[in-house]
Order: sequence, then structure tokens, then C-alpha cells
Amino acid sequence: MRQMLRYLIAGVFWLSIALPANAVTVIRDAELEQALRQLARPILQAAGLGANRVRVLVVKDNSLNAFVTDSRHIFITSALVQRLRTPEALQAVLAHEVAHIANGHLTRRATNARVASRITAIGFALAAVGAAKGEGQAAVGLAAGTASSARRVFFGHTRAEEASADQSGLRYMARAGIDPAAMLEVLNLFRGQEALRPGRQDPYARTHPLTRDRLRAVKGYVAGLSTNPSETTKTNAYWFARMDAKLKGFLGNPRRVLRSKEAKGKGETAILRRAIAHHKTPNPKKALAEVNTLLRLRPRDAFYHELKGQILLESGNASAAAASYKNAVSLAKGEPLILGGLGRSLLAQNTKASNREAMNILIRARSGDPGDPTLLRDLALAHARNGQPGLASVATAERYAILGRFKDAAIHGKRASGQLPQGSAGWLRAQDVLRFAKTGAKQKKRR
Repeated sequence: MRQMLRYLIAGVFWLSIALPANAVTVIRDAELEQALRQLARPILQAAGLGANRVRVLVVKDNSLNAFVTDSRHIFITSALVQRLRTPEALQAVLAHEVAHIANGHLTRRATNARVASRITAIGFALAAVGAAKGEGQAAVGLAAGTASSARRVFFGHTRAEEASADQSGLRYMARAGIDPAAMLEVLNLFRGQEALRPGRQDPYARTHPLTRDRLRAVKGYVAGLSTNPSETTKTNAYWFARMDAKLKGFLGNPRRVLRSKEAKGKGETAILRRAIAHHKTPNPKKALAEVNTLLRLRPRDAFYHELKGQILLESGNASAAAASYKNAVSLAKGEPLILGGLGRSLLAQNTKASNREAMNILIRARSGDPGDPTLLRDLALAHARNGQPGLASVATAERYAILGRFKDAAIHGKRASGQLPQGSAGWLRAQDVLRFAKTGAKQKKRR
């Protein structure tokens, strides 16, 4: 990885958030997020929160962790997702974190955060992912700290909170038709961490009281719950398998992936693993052959069309990539990450017509996910190529603000203010950035 922020694939990017010590790296991928929505939906509905209220995102991290930072976001590390063997186990993790939200634990934790330490990541760390669907104001209040002080606050659950979250989470699972015994798999996974020396334990194991008493209590709750199997069990298993293939395919060594038993055979997820591994090798010819096999199996799957577009784009065939992305957009209307891929492929063609089309597409994408810094980078380029330097400066200023580069954000915000008509939508966006950058710079100095 040559840069802290870069594309690994067109539909997946690593967003490294500027924080005092360690960076939070959020993996953004349309297919991955669809799988998480599918798995989280019955849990959220059982908790009475609504299927679209809470967003689940994966953090690229080698520790075994899951946490909530506000009432609208749940984070789970890539290492934990890959260690869980069943969709029910992942749903058990989600149910536990949903319970923290539903039970109001975040209010007390927020108060403790203000008293215990100055968590300067609040308002910045998740602006890039929390502003989905135009919720820019809500994004300002988000936080995901991984510096040591932030860990103490955000992962600092009390035993009472954990017991409460366990009980509520188990009820949600039973109500949703998910076997609550899956929570035991999760607890036993973390129980093994307690046997390690403190310096080798994951933070989750140190801050969550995963004791024999807790396991005993969960076993008691499970014994007293009755579950009617959900009709979505097969669907959940399917999306879990696709998510596992996607994560391991892109995060793992491609040659090792190709040698693995999971990549052998004619099954759909085996083909997906091979397609991704060949793409990473790189061997675009073999990767495209595998993706075309997937498309013959599922010709109306937007995410397979997106993957084909990504492979073509990164292989230097921008025109064919745009055609594949257009197929994906038609099948997944309004998905910002796929729209962003289409816009990127059009920019790669770099003609007057393609640049104009790219700008219009990227404006649509921004309206759905205004906090994606890579999308903002592409949008700035599109505005510049279409003779709109003021709007290019606004998009650049917004991107720098999201990344915590407040000095650069202020420079471009001032430039945009001087180029755009006062009171216009772009000018107002520039003023927002300038205020945001000023506040962020002050907080940065206080660290």
C-alpha cells in the first residue's frame, strides 16, 4: 500500500481516519454492506429500531472487536468477521451491539467520554461514512477512536451493561428466529483470549468481562428461550458466504486463496474467491473468465456486474468498465458506491462527453454518500474538467476536512468562497467547511 488512503478495488476503499495515535480504517464495499444489511435486518426489527436506522460497517483491523459509537452505527473488525464460522454467530455479535443502542448505554458512555478525556476524533472520524443519504449534520456527531484513550472510553463496558446486552441480544435473536446458542460460540472465541498474557490480548477481551459467570448466565438464558427458525436462514447463509469470500479474497494473499479448499470446485463462492484472487495476482484474463461464469449464474446481480467493471477499469479498459458499471447501476439504482465506480470509469476515458457524464453521475453519488473522500476527489476532478474551478475547490475542501487535514481544507474553502457567487449552494458548502476546519484545528491544538 503506497498511500494511507487509496483504492484497493473500485468498490472497496480503505479510509484511514486522522486520529491522535492509530488510524481507523473503514472498508467500504457495496456488496459487503448489502450482506451486513441482510444479516442485521431481523435483529434491528426485533429490537424495534427499524431496518434502516442502524448501519453496520467493517473496520480493517487484526484485533477481535465490535463496538458502537453512536445510535446509528455498529462497527465490527475484519478479523472478527473472518473468525466467525456461521451467520448466526455474526448475528449474535450484532444483537449484542444493537442491545447497547436499544438499552441506552451510549448516553452514559458519552457523558463519561466528556469527563474522562478529550476525544478529539468526535465529529471527524466517521464523517466519511456517517453522512450517508444526506445526513451530513448527523455525521458531525460521530466518533470511532482507536487511540488508547478512545479505547478506554468506547470499549469500557461495565459488567452490568454487558449482562443487560447479553439478555436483550438473546431475546432479539429468539424473536427473529435465530438460534441464540450462537452467542456461546462468540463468547468461547473471546474466552480463549483471556488465557493469553495481557499484552497479547485483544482490547475486546480486556474490556468485556468474558468470564465463566457470563458464559453460565448465557447458557441459562438460552435454555429458557424458544425459537421458531426464520424463513430467511438460507438467505442469511448465502450472504454470509459471499461476504466471507469477498473479505478473504481481497484481504488474503491471492496465491494462498487460490490454493485454499474454499476456492476449489464449481460453487458460486468458490468462483468468486478465484475471480478476486486472479484480479489481485494480477491475471485479468482469468479474473474476467471467472466473473463471466458468475454472471451466467446470476445475470441480474448488480455486484457481479460491479466487480467486472472494477476488473476492467483496473486493467485499463475504461470503456468496457463503464458499460459494466452501467449494468450494475441499472440493477442497484441509487447505490452511491456503484455510482462512484461508474463516474470513475467515465473520468478514465477523459473525453468532453465522458467528463460531463461523469460529473452528473458523481453529483448523484455525492447526494447519497456526501462523506466519501474518494468520491469527492473524483467529483473535484470532474468539476475541474468541466470548467467549474469553484465547485472543484469546494469538493476538495470537503475531502480534506473529512480526512482531518484542516489547514488544507481551509485553503481550498477560502479559494472556493472567492470563486463562487455569495449565497449559492457551493458557497454555502464552503462556509460549512471553513467553520468545520476552524473547530477541528482548535481541537487538534488542544491534544
